[in-house]
Amino acid sequence: MAVRTSWTKGALALLAAGLSACGGGDTAQYGDMLRRGISANPDSLDPHKASSAWENIVIGDMFEGLYVTNAAGEPELGAAESVSVDDSQTVYTFTLKDALWSDGEPVTAEDFVFAFRRLQDPETAAQYASLLWVVKNAAAVNAGELPPEELGVRALDEQTLEITLEYPAPYLPGLLSHYASYPVPKHVVEAHGDQWVREENIVVNGPYVLEDWTIGASLLARKNENWAGVEDLCFDTIAYFPISDLNAVERKIEAGELDVNNAFEGPRKAEIERRLPGWVRTGTALTTTYWVFNTDEPPFDDVRVRKALAMALDREYIVENVMTPGFRPAYSFVPPGIANYVPEDERPEVAWADMAREDRLIEARRLLEEAGHGPDNPLRFTYMYRSTSDNRKPPPVAQANWKQVADWVEPELLLQDTKVLYNRLREADFEFSDAGWVADFNDPHNFLYLLDSETGQLNYGNYENAQYDALLRASNTELDRDKRAELLAEAEQIMLEEMPLSPMWFQVNQNLVDPELTGWQDNVVDIHRSRYLCYPELED
Repeated sequence: MAVRTSWTKGALALLAAGLSACGGGDTAQYGDMLRRGISANPDSLDPHKASSAWENIVIGDMFEGLYVTNAAGEPELGAAESVSVDDSQTVYTFTLKDALWSDGEPVTAEDFVFAFRRLQDPETAAQYASLLWVVKNAAAVNAGELPPEELGVRALDEQTLEITLEYPAPYLPGLLSHYASYPVPKHVVEAHGDQWVREENIVVNGPYVLEDWTIGASLLARKNENWAGVEDLCFDTIAYFPISDLNAVERKIEAGELDVNNAFEGPRKAEIERRLPGWVRTGTALTTTYWVFNTDEPPFDDVRVRKALAMALDREYIVENVMTPGFRPAYSFVPPGIANYVPEDERPEVAWADMAREDRLIEARRLLEEAGHGPDNPLRFTYMYRSTSDNRKPPPVAQANWKQVADWVEPELLLQDTKVLYNRLREADFEFSDAGWVADFNDPHNFLYLLDSETGQLNYGNYENAQYDALLRASNTELDRDKRAELLAEAEQIMLEEMPLSPMWFQVNQNLVDPELTGWQDNVVDIHRSRYLCYPELED
């Protein structure tokens, strides 16, 4: 473990700049600090505006919902003391814990009502609004067809919250541990509007509260003294450093400037293990990397073109030669190991999964020619990809794969900053792009709803299929879990036949964690809250 010290804001700024800093003088005021690397600077710390895994790391340390994600990655009651469910399995009644916001005001059921309504308010433009359309009337409220007061969430009294669902949802605890469902302080949001998350205004109900945010450099959060479990927190302060350069991450760890980072350069795993013994943590992940087509625009409004490019990709070569050890080629969208689905040997997959590569190339060319492409009408398109971690490595291989189909396939590769890429995806400002999905909760619906025509911005390629949508709707009301799984599998198979996206590989979690840090548990959702972490010398 690196030698630990405390930091002033000035020293923190030096550390963020990659310079050497040391504690001294008044630095003791900051106490013991956990230093976490995250992939990029958050766009927002507003639970209703955020949309990324790195924002989740920070927001999950500052807020807690009715449920929280425990160290094992499982949902457990958080802000709620207890819950009861009616016989229809659609009405949940929560009794809240006695709790305070960080400014000393009580956390009430009305704060949750306000938050759920705000999430669905069309003016909020929450990217994750559709995640909670399981709540009665949520989709209609989000569409502006019903007033917020018609949402199926109400306060029975200050400590009792009732949530009514459109249909039974066995995965609701996972949904309610997602940051989109977190409460926000009504009195602060109404006073400051969208500026409520600025460091001088923000009020939270979780373990840590934002103290300083230097855009692009660091975020600093201090213990929330009004949080009920504050006495059990190991670290007084959490510092988050947005670092997209994974080589820089390794240098900072070697210099004793980081304790945890949420990624590493996959192909360098063996070298990192040699240089940083015990730091590499990998494990099964509910994460799929997929390449998505904009199905609204030519040439990818033609399923034949989508299929041809997808089947031409040599996933086995990519996974075995340029990716992190442990990744698996993907011929389906829903990752293996997910709960509430059909058995592994009955999972949907693309029809050409077992086809020899040479035969795939022949079929890909035939499809493109059938779609009207050839020497006199070359297939030209731009493939956009992320700048982080493993994502920079496959595109040159893919480019060569596509050229193997025919010389008149002319891809252009476009490297994009990760944040820029996802912003473009949400605006459907792309032709063909790299993307990925990390499970928000352990259920296939969390992957398949992305292709629902009503999902909105997270349906990046604007895929629409009435039969697919109908099967998802039917699964929502099916109480028999096996039958529900079969409906979801049928929907996935239909989607794979239309190929609005090309599944590429199933990932493993990749983290760098100081081996002396306690409380870290590898888990399939790859969520690791700071409240559970500690160093032995700081433990009571």
